Amino acid sequence: MKKITEKIFAGRKEECDILQELLDKPGAELVAVLGRRRIGKTYLVKQAYATQLCFHFTGIKDATRNTMLVAFTDKIVAATKKKHTSFPVNWMEAFSLLRQYLLSLKTASKKVIFLDEFPWMDSHKGGFLPAFEYFWNDWACDQRIIIVICGSSTSWMMKNVLDNKAGLHNRITKYINLAPFTLKETKELLVAKGIHLPHYEIIQLYMAIGGVPYYLNEVRKGESAVQSIDRILFSEKSSLKREFQNLYRALFDQYEKYETIVKALSAKRRGLTRQEIITATHIPNGGGLSRMLKELEESSFIKSFQPFGKEKKETLYRLIDEYSVFYYQFNPQKNPEGSFIKISTAAKYKSWAGFAFESLCIRHSYKIKKALGIAGVFSQESSWYFKGNQQQQGFQIDMLIDRSDNSINICEMKYYATEFEITKKEADQLRIRRETFRTKTQTKKYLINTLVTTYGMKKNEHSAGVIDKVVVIDQLF
Repeated sequence: MKKITEKIFAGRKEECDILQELLDKPGAELVAVLGRRRIGKTYLVKQAYATQLCFHFTGIKDATRNTMLVAFTDKIVAATKKKHTSFPVNWMEAFSLLRQYLLSLKTASKKVIFLDEFPWMDSHKGGFLPAFEYFWNDWACDQRIIIVICGSSTSWMMKNVLDNKAGLHNRITKYINLAPFTLKETKELLVAKGIHLPHYEIIQLYMAIGGVPYYLNEVRKGESAVQSIDRILFSEKSSLKREFQNLYRALFDQYEKYETIVKALSAKRRGLTRQEIITATHIPNGGGLSRMLKELEESSFIKSFQPFGKEKKETLYRLIDEYSVFYYQFNPQKNPEGSFIKISTAAKYKSWAGFAFESLCIRHSYKIKKALGIAGVFSQESSWYFKGNQQQQGFQIDMLIDRSDNSINICEMKYYATEFEITKKEADQLRIRRETFRTKTQTKKYLINTLVTTYGMKKNEHSAGVIDKVVVIDQLF
C-alpha cells in the first residue's frame, strides 16, 4: 500500500501509515482513535482513507434515538441512492441496514466504515452500544472490513470502548491516541501555510497554544509570535476566545473535577503528589481520582513522574498542557486585545516563559535524548526535590535522565532570547545542586549537568567544569 506523502498534509505521517497498513492485513480491524478536542481526529481518518471510505456517520450531540436513526438511515440512502419506504425503529435494524449496504458493495480493497463522535450516538436508553457490539461480533469481525470509531469524550471512550467489560471486551485491534503536534510537526504545518518563522518564534507560539492543529491554523503570515498569541487568545473576534470553557467539558464526565485538578496543578511548578491533589481539590481518594488522573494523562494534559529514589505513592503529577498553563497564568477572558503585547515585557511573562519552556522540554524529552546521543540507551525520566534545611535552600530538579550506562543527566532548562551566559552565582548553584543530589541519593553514577536552552551557552570563566552538555532548541525540531 502506498503511504501518504508529505504533500497531502503536514504532521500525522506515522499515524497515517499505521492506518493505511491495516488495509493490507487480512482480517477485520476495529480501530479506536482518541484525542482531545480540536486535535484533528476526523481529519486524520478522512485523509488516511480518502479513497477507501465506504460509510461515514457523525453522531449528533444530545439528539434523541429517533433523530439519530433518521440521520443514520439518510446516510445509507444517500450512499445507495435507493429510496426506503420505512426507517429502522431501533439500532439493531439500523446496523442490519448497514450490513446489507456493505454486502452490496463490490470492491477489491477492504471496506472502511468511519463512525465519528461515537459517544454521541449512545443516547440515553437508546440501545446503541449493545447493537454495535452485536454488529461487530456477529458479522463484521469476519469480514474484510475496517471500522474506525472515534470521539472527543475521553471518559466515555475509555469506559465504554477501551475498558469495556461486555461485548467489546478486548475487541479493539488498534488504538491510536492522537497527541498534540511535536515542534517538528508544528513547523511543518506552518510551512505548509506559507509561514516561515524562526525556531525561537515557533517555541513562543508553542508555549502558549501548544501543538493543537486547530489552534495553530489561527496563526497568520506576517505576524510575530507575540502578535499572533495576542490576536488568537485575547481578541473578541477570535474563535478561541472562549475555548477554555468547552475544552474539559467536551472531554470528561464531571468535567468540573478535572478542571479543579488542572487548576491546582497550574499553581505548583514542581507538580503535586496524589495526596497533595486531594488536599488542594477536596476530591476523595479512591478509584474515581485514579481514573481522572489516568484520563488527564492519556489526553496529554498532565505527566506523571516518579521522583528519583522515591516510592510510587510519591509520584508527582505536573501540568504540561501549554494552553491550560497559559490560561491560568494570564486569563485572556479578563484581558482585552493588546494586553499580551504589554505583558510580554513584564516580569510575569518571564516567570511564565521559564515554566512553559521547562514543560516543552519535558514533552520533547525524546528529542533531548537524541541530541545527547543516548536515544539507544535504556533510560528513565524522573524528577527530584530537596526540601532544604537550616544550612541550605531547597530546590527542584525538573528532569533527570537515569541511564542504564551508569550515568544520569541532570537537566537545567533556560529560556533566553540570546546565548545563555552563566553567572558565578548560577555556576555555584549548579555545583551545589549536583553534589547535594549525589550526597542525598548516595548514587555512584556519573552525574552530567546538561543545559537545554534556546541559542546555546556563551563560554566564560564560570562555565568550565559546570556544564557538561548543551542542547539547543534547533535540536528539538
